[in-house]
Amino acid sequence: MNSAVREHLRAGTRTVGSWLSLGDPAVAELLCDAGFDWLVIDREHSAIDYGRTQELIRAIDGRGKAALVRLSGQDPVEIKRVMDAGAHGIIAPMVCTRAQADALWSAMQYPPLGSRGVGLSRAQGYGPGFEAYRAWLPEGASLIVQLECADCLPHLDAIFAAEHVHGYLIGPYDLSASLGLPGQLDHPAVRAAMAQIREAAARWGKPPGLHIVEPDPAALRQRVDEGYRFIAFGVDFRMIHYAAARGLAALD
Repeated sequence: MNSAVREHLRAGTRTVGSWLSLGDPAVAELLCDAGFDWLVIDREHSAIDYGRTQELIRAIDGRGKAALVRLSGQDPVEIKRVMDAGAHGIIAPMVCTRAQADALWSAMQYPPLGSRGVGLSRAQGYGPGFEAYRAWLPEGASLIVQLECADCLPHLDAIFAAEHVHGYLIGPYDLSASLGLPGQLDHPAVRAAMAQIREAAARWGKPPGLHIVEPDPAALRQRVDEGYRFIAFGVDFRMIHYAAARGLAALD
C-alpha cells in the first residue's frame, strides 16, 4: 500500500496533488503521468459511485501514485467502503470539532484502535493480504480534514492536537460562504480566517494545506512561495476548460 502522502505530511515536504470529479480512469492516468504525487477522488460534489471509486483507485495505483477519497460526509459506512476499495486515505469535509476528527479515525481503523468492521475486499488482497494491510493501516493511511466553516475556528487547537489528524486542507469557497462572503477569497475576513487556521496548524506541526481550485500556475507559485506544502491544484474539469479557453483566446 502507498504511504507517500503520510510520509510527506510527516516530513513537512512539499507535495502537490489534484482533484478528480469526472470519474474517468483515463483522466486519472493522465494526471498521474503529468506528475502529481496523489489524486483525490471527489465523492462530495460529483456523481462518482462506489464502483467507479474503486476503478479510479485501481488506475491511480497502477501509476504508482496515492489515491485519496474526499467523502460525501462523515459516514463511517462510506469510510469503511472506500478504505476497503483500497483508498490510501480520506479527506473529510466540514470538520469542525475534535470529536468529529476522532470519529473519522476510528472509522478507518480496526479494533482495538477503532471501530471499523472487518471485511475482505480489494484493500486486503481479497483475503491473503489481510495481515499486511492490517499492519499498514495505522502507520500508512492518511486522515486529512477539511477546515471550511467558521464553526471550526474556536476548535482549531483541539483538532490539530490529535496525532491522527495528519494534514488539512482549507476549503476557501465554503469558508468564505460560512463567513457570509461567498467567493470573496481576497476579503480581509476570509484571509484572516485562513491565517488563523494556518497559525494553529503551525503550533502543532501540521504542514499548511490548501486547495487551489482554478488551475492557474501563477496562483500555485504564489501559494508555494507563501509556504503552503500540502496543495491540491485544480480539478479535472477546470483543467480541461482552462486549457481550451486559453487556446481559443489566442485566436483573438
